[in-house]
Amino acid sequence: MELTHIEHLGIAVKSIEACLPYYEGVLGLKCYNIEEVADQKVKTAFFKVGQTKIELLEPTSEDSTIAKFIEKKGEGIHHLAFAVEDGVQNALTELEGKGVKLIDKAPRKGAEGLNIAFLHPKSTIGVLTELCEKPE
Repeated sequence: MELTHIEHLGIAVKSIEACLPYYEGVLGLKCYNIEEVADQKVKTAFFKVGQTKIELLEPTSEDSTIAKFIEKKGEGIHHLAFAVEDGVQNALTELEGKGVKLIDKAPRKGAEGLNIAFLHPKSTIGVLTELCEKPE
């Protein structure tokens, strides 16, 4: 498995609209994409900082994982996402072989059309970790 860069940092928020003045007005970043990922019950907004993106995650349902995260821990950093060179499925197979607990046994579609999979924080020193690849 080869990690090429930090793909994005996911931040759980109650409202993307309420956060835009900070990210755009204070930090001077430009939101270039807002989309809903219905199967994950989340609305996302993306900002680019160099090669890395910041992804704001707003729950669209009270039973979404993001809503539960905010209820339990409050708004803030939710996950760290890495881009993988040789495919998410290959990375999952390798990591499972090394004893890493997987949330996703196979890649699924995420925001911006990426193939994604999550690793369980119990195996990643408490950091929810996402692996990403652009589909071919």
